[in-house]
Amino acid sequence: MSHLTDQRYPTVPELVSSARTLVARRPDLGRLRRIGTSRAGRPLHLLSIGHAPHAVLVVAGAHANEPAGGSTLLHLAERALGDPGLRAGTAWHFLLCADPDGAALHRTPAPRTLLDYHRRFFRPAGPEQPEWSPSVLPPDRLPPETRALTGVIDELRPYLQVSLHGTDLGGSWVQLTKDVPGLAEPFAKSAARLHIPVETGASDAAGWPASGPGVHVMPAPDSDAAFPSLPDDARLSTWHHAHRYGGLTAIVEVPMWASDLVDDDAPHPAPDRELRRLAARLREDARLVEEVLAEALPRLPGPEGPLLRAARWALALAPGLAEDWGRPPLPGATMASVGSIDAFGRRLPLRAAAMLLRVLEDAGDRAAPRLEGMVTTWCASFAERFRARWVPLDHQVAHQARTVIEAARHARLAA
Repeated sequence: MSHLTDQRYPTVPELVSSARTLVARRPDLGRLRRIGTSRAGRPLHLLSIGHAPHAVLVVAGAHANEPAGGSTLLHLAERALGDPGLRAGTAWHFLLCADPDGAALHRTPAPRTLLDYHRRFFRPAGPEQPEWSPSVLPPDRLPPETRALTGVIDELRPYLQVSLHGTDLGGSWVQLTKDVPGLAEPFAKSAARLHIPVETGASDAAGWPASGPGVHVMPAPDSDAAFPSLPDDARLSTWHHAHRYGGLTAIVEVPMWASDLVDDDAPHPAPDRELRRLAARLREDARLVEEVLAEALPRLPGPEGPLLRAARWALALAPGLAEDWGRPPLPGATMASVGSIDAFGRRLPLRAAAMLLRVLEDAGDRAAPRLEGMVTTWCASFAERFRARWVPLDHQVAHQARTVIEAARHARLAA
């Protein structure tokens, strides 16, 4: 598709247009339907390929700032349409974008640097994220995007749900709500073929058991969280909704920029000291952004919009995380796992600053240049520290798609 050749992430309208084209090509196999409406009135579309009794549900766009999933989804849909082997016993269903409102706000279709990526950055506050809202909101307050997603799971009862995610800078990894035996080997081979590092110590899966390098299995519900201050619990997210029908969820992460520092499993020589340093930096960086917010807030027009809500949500996480990192580190801390925490600590205030900058620029506020300096400096420091190198979009898509297909195959064998 054209967006792969020009390394551009497609917009939601482009995803819908491509899905319509696929259905028109094989109306006997394909169907596109509206399965819900976002808070802002945007449609949520489901593309289905095939009519087999067993279902795989692929979800793109759950996080607005992780755009590779849309391209991967189109690639998989084309594969499913053209390959009878993929449809043998399995119908493929694709939620084109779980959060179209968020996608409309994260406007970075062709970033070339981390600064490009953050200039129009958006990631909603936790209660507004479709997959995460059940872990932070009561059932009667869930957003319509979440209800649409769980409704599709209830209807399709997939043996596998795959959520397509991505990281700005790092490596690739997989999170599983149940183990999928045999997945780790093809996942690692795919990453190696495309020179994509496998992130062996991803902070998202800190403390989770691994069934292979970069393949993490969600711990039992009664186990302790690695970072207890974080309000969102993956075990309460929509990822677990498929379990009521005997299914499971795989979360496949790919990087936009790769770092060859994220797969170093050597023991870290002084994790306690390093984590205390990272905690201190997180507190200081968050304080700098809070300072700008406090100065500018009385001048900002109301009501508070999604960008400001998201910035404040991110800043509110910083004190608790810094406290978590001040405790003794997880057993077996490696260079990779401590490095992943380093990256997490850089992301949080950077994202808050980037979103707040958009608010201040839209308001023409005089504090915007100060914040722009922070965003520019922090992006450069992040890229330099982790030796960022762009992963071509077709490589992001190829690896993510291969991992999805292998997950579907091995999950069927294990069922």
